[in-house]
Parts: sequence; structure tokens; C-alpha cells
Amino acid sequence: MEPAMSEEFEPKELPVSEAKPKSASRDLNRFQDLKDIANRLRVHAIRATQASKSGHPTSCSSIAEILAVLFFNVMRLDIKEPRNPASDRLVLSKGHAAPILYAAWAEAGLFPVEDLQNLRKIDSDLEGHPTPRLNFIDVGTGSLGQGVAVASGMAYVGKNLDKADYRTYCIIGDGESAEGSIWESLNFASFYGLDNLCVIFDVNRLGQSDPTQLQHNLDVYEKRVNAFGFNALVVDGHNIEELIKSFEVAATTKNKPTAIIAKTFKGKSFPEIEDQENWHGKPLGDKACPVIRTIENSIINRPPCPVALNPKTADGMTVPEVNITNAKLSAPPSYTLGEEIATRVAYGTALAKLAGGCDRVIALDGDTKNSTYSDKLKQRFPDRFIECYIAEQNLVGVTIGATCRNRTIAFASTFAAFLTRAFDQIRMGAISQTNANFCGSHCGVSIGEDGASQMALEDIAMFRAIPGSTIFYPSDAVSTERAVELAANTPGICFIRTSRPSTTIIYKNEEVFQVGIGKVVKQSRKDKVLLIGAGITLYECLAAAADLEKKGIKVRVIDPFTIKPLDAGLIMANGRACNGRIIVVEDHYQQGGLGEAVLSALAIERDMEVKHLYVPEVPRSGPPTTLIDMFGISSRHIIEAVTSYMGCNCASLHIED
Repeated sequence: MEPAMSEEFEPKELPVSEAKPKSASRDLNRFQDLKDIANRLRVHAIRATQASKSGHPTSCSSIAEILAVLFFNVMRLDIKEPRNPASDRLVLSKGHAAPILYAAWAEAGLFPVEDLQNLRKIDSDLEGHPTPRLNFIDVGTGSLGQGVAVASGMAYVGKNLDKADYRTYCIIGDGESAEGSIWESLNFASFYGLDNLCVIFDVNRLGQSDPTQLQHNLDVYEKRVNAFGFNALVVDGHNIEELIKSFEVAATTKNKPTAIIAKTFKGKSFPEIEDQENWHGKPLGDKACPVIRTIENSIINRPPCPVALNPKTADGMTVPEVNITNAKLSAPPSYTLGEEIATRVAYGTALAKLAGGCDRVIALDGDTKNSTYSDKLKQRFPDRFIECYIAEQNLVGVTIGATCRNRTIAFASTFAAFLTRAFDQIRMGAISQTNANFCGSHCGVSIGEDGASQMALEDIAMFRAIPGSTIFYPSDAVSTERAVELAANTPGICFIRTSRPSTTIIYKNEEVFQVGIGKVVKQSRKDKVLLIGAGITLYECLAAAADLEKKGIKVRVIDPFTIKPLDAGLIMANGRACNGRIIVVEDHYQQGGLGEAVLSALAIERDMEVKHLYVPEVPRSGPPTTLIDMFGISSRHIIEAVTSYMGCNCASLHIED
């Protein structure tokens, strides 16, 4: 396919009646000042990528005018406190253009321009893609297709919870618009009428290895975005006046978000490079000096008398004060020992209680709220429930956005199996230093007849791999309520694994739970083997212990409560007390679950032997109890493993006192 020509682009006329232009925004001198700023940003990006010998100067150049207008004409910022909760937000979804974003903040006065030369150096936080190590970055970006979801979460909180007038902007690349997650998020933003959100499509025609699917076919972008319920504005992305006008239209559009579809050119203003293939992700090398000379020659106000534009300030903008520390349940657990309650039900109860104690607790769900029981929060606090429908990647992204700048304590719920499709969003949440909580229900073969597609058997492994994560696996309703309370106050990504079957209350309501501290739920001085189970397998361990005791073998049982961090000290001490014999039983595949966590904790321990019972293969539909036995994690299999350890036939043993 022939590349699109670079002829002058004539956009459709923007609705002047809606724009309500101000005389200042029509000042020709200001237009030139903004052009100069854009070109200085280009030069900074070239020099920074030359210094680092890597980076994306051509991808930076296509958004130079967009950033110049945003930073020096549109956004209201607090340079002294970049994360001021009252100021406007910007998410650079195309995170590979980080150098020019850094340059914009430097030009705005946040840090010296000279620091841009430290791009990508090991001792610099100006990384190849943005991360919140920098005080002006809210979320990490660079894994494409996620920025709109995060921005939508920010905008939702701004409109519906903060009820403030800050606006959220998100710049996405045309290449990443091939990601389905982008369209999930556009659908979400439109459905909720997020008129405080403006998404800018940087349509520069070229991807990494080839031209993009649509290249400069802007009509298709416009029709698609309009069909998703946005106010679509098609503009020349290098025309300062058109950009100013489009942002004014966006700010006055009500009840729907705006998408600015900007026709741009990769490597804009780079002679012999502009709109050419094979320049993605490459510094300019020998061409840098002549390109810089060309760009600097087009700057009217050149050093030593540079133009001095200042961003608008956030002065006078206010948001409600928020306290999300030390969140507590509004009432303690209230159950009866021996009562049977599913942990997923207790999760919903705890959510509603937590929301009753803190007005910044919110719940998000993916159309499973009557199964995860997050609808219990919705029933009490409907204004703090966000239905994300069956779009789990967007669900996770919105959750991450909602927690930015410490505005909410967010819990996102769905079947645990469906969170696996959002692994990339979850791992980026960790890179973003996000405090986000996820609850996955319907774990393991114990869900029964729904079959393997609905059974989460990889979820513990997934969340264990997330850096800094905490994994709660409560076994009864009391521990579940406390897990929710603890998660609300635990930094980083938290995951709560809940089960479908009802389980017996084994803990008193006043039992104290802590992250990383397990519980010994059955023990004696004559225990021969240590059993470790969680969720439904804890009860299989207890059932096996009761049967073994009738046959003369006493065993000890541990509930780890959190899989990560695991209470390794408790396991080691009790393992030694049981002659180094340990059996781990879990409703999960072998790889990455509780068993491997225990094995890792005991790796340097001598004289410890661990047997691991797990789901060995892809399961099938059937009654829960049948499946638990069929796939080797029932009390019967535990008894067999114990007797194998003991090297005896239990039927011939006498009962010990």
C-alpha cells in the first residue's frame, strides 16, 4: 500500500458557536509563542534521545504542538505540587513519547531543562517510559491500550465523587487504537457521560514496523468514535489555532466526552525523516545536528531571549478533603461458630460495612455483582458502585485510575478466572505503585458444574508474580471480613480469593488477623504430619484429620490466611514439630500456587519433606464434591498421602489417647 501523502490537511470546520473563543486565544503572537514552544520541545526530545542513544524522537515530534497547547494554554497545573488533587490530569498512553512529556514539564518550570540529558540513565527517574517515580506522573504507561481506562477512572471520580472541575486528558497513539481495550474504555466513558474527559488521538500514520491499519483515513476514526458516543473533532494536529479551538469546544461540551482526532506526522519537521518508515524507536544519530538546526531556524524567539509562557495555575480549584487511612468495618463480624457462609457472601458483607465506615470506599464489578456479592455495597451506597460490565481489562484500568492521587479505596470484583485476561493491566498497576484491591470469586474445581472455563486455577500464580502484591485466601466468613479490612489498608496490589461453596465458621468474631500471619487451627503434642490448606481445602484437611484421629494418627492443620506474604516461620516451626512431614493441599494447578509458595519458603530447610496435592489437569463439569475427589484434593487423598508418609495401613491402627 502506498503511504499517505503529506499534502496540507484541511480539517472540517469546528462549531464556532460552541467554541466561544476568547480574544486571548486568537492572539497571533501567542500562536507563534506556542509554535516556538512546540519546536523547543522537539529539540529537547532529540537531544535527550541522542544523549541516551535510544528512544523515540519521531513519536515525540508528532505530539509537540498538542503538548505545547495543553501545557501552556489549556491545563491548569500546580508546578509546586504536580499531584495536587485539584489540578488537571494528563495520561500519556503512548508512553514511548516520554521524552517530550518530560520536556514539557521542564519548560513549565518543574525542573531544569538540563536534566533532560539524563534520560534513561540508571541513576535517573526519567525512564524510557513514564512511571510514578516521578512526582508529575500518576500512572506508568507504555504497555499500549491502557491509558483511556485509567483516564476514565480519574474522570469518573472527578465528576461523580469529587464533583470538582478538574479535567482529564489522555493522549493515545493511532497504532495502539488497534487494541480492543481502547474501545472498551471509550464505551465506558461514553456510557457514563464523562464530559470532563478529552481523549486525543495522535494519528501520525506510522506504527513500529509498518503503516497503521487506517493510516490517515480520518473519516473512519471520526465515524467510529462518534459511534461510541463521543464528540469527535477532526483537526490538523500541528495547527496551534485549531488545537486551541478544539480544546475550547471539548471544555464546553456537556454529557459526553470529547475525542480530538489529530492528523499528525511522525518526525514532523525532521527533514528526510518526516512521515518516513523505519524511524520508529531510533535516535537520529548523524542526522540530529542538521535536524536541530532546521527546527531552531524556525523558532522566532530563540535563545538567549526565549519565549516565557507559563501554564495556567490550579489556584481557586478545590476538591473535597479525603482521608483514606485506617479504614475500618462499621461493625465487627457477627457469625455463629459452626454456621455455614460462603466467603464470597462475606466479602460482599464486608464491602458494605467498609463503605459504611469510610465514604471513599468504592466497588467496581464486571456484571457479576450478584455472584461476587459486591452488590451488597451497591444496595447501601449506589453512588459508590461502578458497573463496568463484561470488559475486565477496562474494569482493572478504571480501578487503577480511580485510586490515583489517593482519592478512593477501590475494590474490583469478578470471577477470578476472568481477571487473568487483565494481567497486563494488573502488572502495570504494580508499576504504577497503585493501591488497588481485586477480589476473584469462583476459584478452583469447587465451583462445580460450570466447568473448566469458569474455574480459576492459575490466579494465585498470576498475583504471586506481581511485585509487591498481597494475596489473601480466607477460609471462613470471619477471616474474609478481616481480609477486606486489611486489604483496604495495605499498600500495593491486593487480591482476595473467595470460594463459591459455603464453608463453616471456625473463627470467633473477635479473632485477630494480620497480613503474613497464619493460624494453627488443629494441633496436639503427638502430631505426626502437618497439613496446610486454604479455602475449601482447609476443610478437607480438617475432615481428614478427624478421620485419621479415629485411626490413631494425629495431624496438625494450618490456615495460612495470606499466601503472599506467607507465614514461613509458622510453617517451619510446625513442620519441625511434625517430624518434617508436610502436606499442602490446594484447589489450584501445581505451578505458582500455595504448594510452590511453601516449597519456596522451605527451600533452605533440611529434613523437611513436602507432599503437594493439587489439580493435576484441566478439569470438567460435575458436582463440587465429586470434582474435589476426582482431581485429588479431597480428604480421601489427604488420608492416603498421610498413610504413605507413615508407611502403614491405617485400618490396622489403634486409636491413641
